Amino acid sequence: MKIRSMMSLLAAAVLATACATTPMTTPTLDQARADFVAANNNPQVAQYAPLEFKQASDALDQANAAAARREAVGDVDRLAYVAKQRIATAMEVAKAKAAEADIANASRERDQVRLAARTAEADRAKRDAEAAQAQAAQAQMQAQAAQQQAQTAQQQAAAAQEQNAALAQRAAVLEALLVELQAVKTERGYVVTIGDVLFAHDKAELTPNGMSTLRKLADVMAQNPNRTVLVEGFTDSTGSSSYNQELSQRRAEAVASALGSMGVARNRVAMKAYGEAFPVAPNDTASNRQLNRRVEIVLSNENAQIPPRTAGR
Repeated sequence: MKIRSMMSLLAAAVLATACATTPMTTPTLDQARADFVAANNNPQVAQYAPLEFKQASDALDQANAAAARREAVGDVDRLAYVAKQRIATAMEVAKAKAAEADIANASRERDQVRLAARTAEADRAKRDAEAAQAQAAQAQMQAQAAQQQAQTAQQQAAAAQEQNAALAQRAAVLEALLVELQAVKTERGYVVTIGDVLFAHDKAELTPNGMSTLRKLADVMAQNPNRTVLVEGFTDSTGSSSYNQELSQRRAEAVASALGSMGVARNRVAMKAYGEAFPVAPNDTASNRQLNRRVEIVLSNENAQIPPRTAGR
């Protein structure tokens, strides 16, 4: 029996200790705390009512302390109510002083506007006087400028007409040369094909007819300095892939070298060897294989790079 009584007393003590550590609050205190957070987040309170907010903070501290000591609910509510009122007072003081500041700022702005208006009026009068004095000289300058503009316009029209004529002539020459070279217009540019018959048989040396064709292409590039070329070599499928690759490379280099000897700058000529890739005909007959043994020269569009070759072109 004694052991049971001692255990009951111990349980009661533990329960009492747990209750004593449970935080205490009331709806009034909770509201005061929420109002305090709102006031603390209001920049006008810190600017215009720091003293009132300090008093409100002290009052809330007292209410919080009373709640921590678990004083009577009525006492905690009374202190919380005082804190609420002081918080409200701080908010109202901040609001009123902010309104006063707005009024003062508006008054200063009105004064500044009036001053600016008077200054602008004085400046305008001064400018009008200066404009009147310069009006005669300005009229004379305008007449001279108009005459100069007319002369400039005539010169520009003549220059534009001359430039357009030169461009038209250049385009006509380009078109005629491309037609003579049997160039094909593609998305990559104009493609000129140097067929197998323009090379020595199974060699990379150009025949006289091949050199003649390249001379025409060199003339095109001389008249179109904003264009570049890409020389691409191809073979048929006869023989080993390595041999075909090497032959297509040598033929592309031969074309590039010939263009260089004809005055085309080396940095305007690029090369690519494809060997037996990208055939234009089946490699099933002698005539079709001859079509695949070729060098294609891609002439770029004006001021444009040549896109890389893709499957089918």
